[in-house]
Amino acid sequence: MRRVIGIDIHRTFGEVVIWENGKLHHAGRVDMTRTALEGFGKGLLPSDEIVIEATGNCMAVSRVLSSFAARVIIANPLQVKAIAQAHVKTDKIDAGTLASLHAAGYLDL
Repeated sequence: MRRVIGIDIHRTFGEVVIWENGKLHHAGRVDMTRTALEGFGKGLLPSDEIVIEATGNCMAVSRVLSSFAARVIIANPLQVKAIAQAHVKTDKIDAGTLASLHAAGYLDL
């Protein structure tokens, strides 16, 4: 069972969407503090893959979550043009798009 977690990161929170077995489900928000990220990380599976878009604090998020998941991918915004071109844009949609694009192999590095 493969799980890909997309996180749309903002300065104070991240919107989390999980892709599993071809379906997306919203998993809520996580605060962008070390304590909150570690708490979130403890609920991850060791085989999980996390996708975040390159933002100002993406490296800090990646460092914290990398010890809880199999892989943390930082996506170049140019790779995720689908987010920028979306007509309906919300944090949940952005996070789901990140997870779906990686699950489909479009963000493999």
